[in-house]
Amino acid sequence: MENRKIIHIDMDAFYASVEQRDHPELRGKPIAVGYAEKRGVVSTASYEARRYGVRSAMASTKAKRLCPQLVFVPGRMEVYKEVSRQIHEIFHEYTDIIEPLSLDEAFLDVTENKPGIQLAVDIAREIKQKIRTELNLVASAGVSYNKFLAKIASDYRKPDGLCTIHPDQALEFIARLPIESFWGVGPVTAKKMHALGIHNGEQLRARSRDTLLREFGKVGALYYDCARGIDLRPVEAVHVRKSVGCERTLEKDISLRSSVIIELYHVAVELVGRLERRDFRGNTLTLKIKFHDFNQITRSITQSKELITLDIILPLAKQLLKEVDYESHPIRLIGLSVSNPREETKTTGVWEQLSFEFGEWK
Repeated sequence: MENRKIIHIDMDAFYASVEQRDHPELRGKPIAVGYAEKRGVVSTASYEARRYGVRSAMASTKAKRLCPQLVFVPGRMEVYKEVSRQIHEIFHEYTDIIEPLSLDEAFLDVTENKPGIQLAVDIAREIKQKIRTELNLVASAGVSYNKFLAKIASDYRKPDGLCTIHPDQALEFIARLPIESFWGVGPVTAKKMHALGIHNGEQLRARSRDTLLREFGKVGALYYDCARGIDLRPVEAVHVRKSVGCERTLEKDISLRSSVIIELYHVAVELVGRLERRDFRGNTLTLKIKFHDFNQITRSITQSKELITLDIILPLAKQLLKEVDYESHPIRLIGLSVSNPREETKTTGVWEQLSFEFGEWK
């Protein structure tokens, strides 16, 4: 599979860059797309704001403390969707094998490409230039022989980066990677990795598959393969929808059981409506809770019957909620999703916000 040519394109500070492009008075200033109110969250920060430590998903109040001159700009999702469509038109000049991850990033398989360009790095360079000249926006690109390395490469020299990881260089490159850069390694997993003496790719590669499976479950196999530069997943232009979900950011943190049950009910009602509109059938229900301190947990349950009606979903959601200690940890956000779908359910699964907060997830 090392003869594949995969490109990962990632728009730099996408929402914020669109706002600075369309509003010249914002150029060069630290801006955040989102809402400045007490319950607001930063969706995207410009690079001027990031120099102060402002990041996506950060509470607006904290962002303003870090950068008092921060300018908040309301999001314009329809505009971002249209710009994303224009970016994809550029992609299609080179290939139709495009796997979008979000509005602002995608994988492209250019092993066989429309212009017949031999080097994938030349295609990536052309795409970056067209995005700059036609849309007045900046993208970073990573090029390699699989999705894992292409994604790593696109992050390596941000912003406006272009990085290629050749098969001959892959193992050496991976050896130097901090463990936090590996797919699926968040703060909790990274902490566990560190406790095991694993801080980089070289130390990860030294562990056996059995050890990683024992410590991390099925995802341990992914860590084992990625440490060796192995990722056989194809770039998929069509997805099976894996989940339908929704979440609600609350107006204030809550810990009273009656209040939590009421909010859970509202989310469950919205979820049932989304399942019906998308004709989605699944057997696993997942509860997502974000606490007042932004720590987050999920709890899941799988049933033999399909989860499609409120009288099935709500009791299961309440059952999952019993596993959550929220009396001493007030809740900021509640989410529910249904997954484990029928095979014929098509398209891309996403979490959808019910509040005015929206995220540029990475």
